[in-house]
Amino acid sequence: MMVFRNRSRAAVVPARACLALVSAGVIGLCTCIDASAAQALAASADAPSVTAQAVPPANASMHTDARATSSSSSAWTLDRLMATLAQKKSGHATFTETKYLAIADQPVVSSGELSFTAPDHLEKRTLSPKPEDLVVDGDKLTVARNDHRYTLALAQYPELAAFIEGIRATLAGNRYVLEQVYKVAVAGEGDGWTLTLTPLDSRLRKNVSEITLRGTRDMLHSVAIQQADGDRSLMRLQNAGAP
Repeated sequence: MMVFRNRSRAAVVPARACLALVSAGVIGLCTCIDASAAQALAASADAPSVTAQAVPPANASMHTDARATSSSSSAWTLDRLMATLAQKKSGHATFTETKYLAIADQPVVSSGELSFTAPDHLEKRTLSPKPEDLVVDGDKLTVARNDHRYTLALAQYPELAAFIEGIRATLAGNRYVLEQVYKVAVAGEGDGWTLTLTPLDSRLRKNVSEITLRGTRDMLHSVAIQQADGDRSLMRLQNAGAP
């Protein structure tokens, strides 16, 4: 959960702020940024937007060397999963996210809506218990909470950007981007696959140990995040139109 204690638009936020995003369709995404990043988040509300860096097309994965294999010849390969996900250019789902935190006696539950439009637009709108909007568009993260809006350029915070790309690249079926940031393992078949992402960068591993995404065909059903400090979260998705 992200806590801002604002007295003005440029107020300083707490030294450690948690950003809960999103995914895969992300997305129960949760990571931490340090004080300098948090201050930049609050101070950048009026800053000009940053031009997003070019992202290789989803089908670029077809031209990369394989780094993950299926457990058997009948299981889905990573290429097959990415190609299936890449065919879905947009999606909308409701979510229920449960966070298990060492500082909380009981699990923290929130709910809302998650949407994705290829190749790089992701929105997580929390409706309960408190409204909060997290929007990732290209290289820009915008947070709206308590009548305040903040903007953060992801290019300035590689660890945060890497975390977000894990969810976004999965939804877009972009293997090229995914393997720049994570060791990728896929298991299962089309009717029930599991994608496990382990950060390659030691700095990111200090926050996130592993991200596990599960789904069927081109639909993401859950995102589980295991943090290095033992905290964890599970986001369950109900795709629009699904029974």
